[in-house]
Amino acid sequence: MRPTGAFPATRMRRMRRDDFSRRLMRENVLTANDLIYPVFVLDGEQRTESVASMPGVERVSIDRLLHVAEEALTLGVPALALFPVIDAAGKTDGAEEAWNPDGLVPRTVQALKARFPELGVITDVALDPYTSHGQDGLIDPQDPRGYVMNDETLEALAKQALCHAQAGADVVAPSDMMDGRIGRIRTELDRAGHIHTRILAYSAKYASSFYGPFRDAVGSAGNLGKGNKYTYQMDPANSDEAIREVALDIAEGADMFMVKPGMPYLDIVRRVKRELEVPTYVYQVSGEYAMLKAAGANGWLDEKACAMEALLSFKRAGADGILTYYALDAARWMKSGA
Repeated sequence: MRPTGAFPATRMRRMRRDDFSRRLMRENVLTANDLIYPVFVLDGEQRTESVASMPGVERVSIDRLLHVAEEALTLGVPALALFPVIDAAGKTDGAEEAWNPDGLVPRTVQALKARFPELGVITDVALDPYTSHGQDGLIDPQDPRGYVMNDETLEALAKQALCHAQAGADVVAPSDMMDGRIGRIRTELDRAGHIHTRILAYSAKYASSFYGPFRDAVGSAGNLGKGNKYTYQMDPANSDEAIREVALDIAEGADMFMVKPGMPYLDIVRRVKRELEVPTYVYQVSGEYAMLKAAGANGWLDEKACAMEALLSFKRAGADGILTYYALDAARWMKSGA
């Protein structure tokens, strides 16, 4: 640390005295440009379903999602991240619906890009919405442990990513945590001529307990049951391992790198940005959102103030972008200046 002057010649509070001087020395600024809005889409028309464990969040059909997308653009939010809600009939052991060109995600991407070509569209590449067992990969039915097979899953993920790119997705975001999936997907995309399709790698995705409301929202909680994802998502105790994971994804051709969850892992965001100097993103996950909503609803916290403080903390830690269910609210608050 650089030496500083001593009191009373140095008074740190002098620069905090007035609004103008606080603004002049502010080190980090949050804007709508930093936000990505995760949305849940379901089949049908004129459908809206509330997510009980995520107040204010809804599952919507494609026609209603178009209105959400228009609002996001109006508020200056640059991109949406799509998460599908697949009907039970579409879930199988082999997750074949994941690369159906007429499936829910390709149709959603096509509708969004046709109506709003300037909007960034990010798709989730993982099999858990499509598997009957709720895991992010394929399982050998003869294996009593139910261990997720790595290399066999890579082939399914490559087909899924290519399907999304062919539909017009700007960014594919593998969130599965299989070894080698970035390289396999990059090869598949490049071979098919999709050299401009970006890969947002969930490089440091932890086996966190903060994902519960999300699994409710996409309908995978019931399929997963008492199962867990400890054999492929990262141990919350590890930090150096996250740096290795990101470094591998850099080598395999990813363009953007995700740390998930957010606030419990600010140290990881900081390390990734400082040590590897790559475009770094963070996901303020469903459990983080739900806690703030619940505390606000009970009058225990000022929800808006705490939500904005949390988002700013991601920027301070080094994040270039933030996936958050608060994206539209935060953009409204910043736009109004309230």
